[in-house]
Amino acid sequence: MQIGREFESRWRKRFEDFAARSDDDAGIAGWSQSGLRTRVRLFLRLWNRAEHRGTWLDLGCGAGTYTRILGERGLTTVGCDYSFIALGKARERSPGTISWAAADVTKLPFRDGCADGVLCFGVTQALASSSEAVREIAGVLKPGGAAWVDALNSWCVAHMLASLRQRMRGRPPHLRYERPGRFAAAMREAEFNDICVHWIPLVPGRFERLQRVLEGPVMQVLFRWIPPLGALVSHSFFVTGTRTAQRTGRTGAA
Repeated sequence: MQIGREFESRWRKRFEDFAARSDDDAGIAGWSQSGLRTRVRLFLRLWNRAEHRGTWLDLGCGAGTYTRILGERGLTTVGCDYSFIALGKARERSPGTISWAAADVTKLPFRDGCADGVLCFGVTQALASSSEAVREIAGVLKPGGAAWVDALNSWCVAHMLASLRQRMRGRPPHLRYERPGRFAAAMREAEFNDICVHWIPLVPGRFERLQRVLEGPVMQVLFRWIPPLGALVSHSFFVTGTRTAQRTGRTGAA
């Protein structure tokens, strides 16, 4: 089922609705409390393995959850979102050292090579395609800059069943799921290297015990040695990469 710009328009409205009616980080971003906690925990487990410095853009920052995490670690941070409502709420709950900007990830209003790193979480599932966003992210990064992007995993059994139900009912896609291999290929095409895919196993909050098992050392070893297993049980994935060269021809460069 093909996804077009109508899909993006519907999701923009949904995000505005989430931001308008919610006053907690998870609700503003459209997540459950347990889902956001789990994602943050898994992100920090990866993030703390390496050193990071300089200026970072948090694209699609929502309520500023990750923006604040970066700021607390001494990074110069700019939270970006196309929702003015979300930006306002993010600013209210954040320290004055963080900057904020209204920005669309497909047309970033920043000069080339302005950032040492980019986070882009919870965004790609609402885009018709990730390619344009990946090119924009590459453009704003300095050579050697790091990108952290996430996407919903199309190989997850639960997602495959949900997509099948939508098709059988004749309904348009509710979310856009991504194939990890294709996403990594888009990053290579945008001149990223050191590309790594990290699985995000995520279950509903009522199955908290199962979540602990999926995050445990045994399952993490199995995911590394049997990649298809990680693909089948992981709700989404992080992709990390390092920018190799300056890109030109961005639509949003200022």
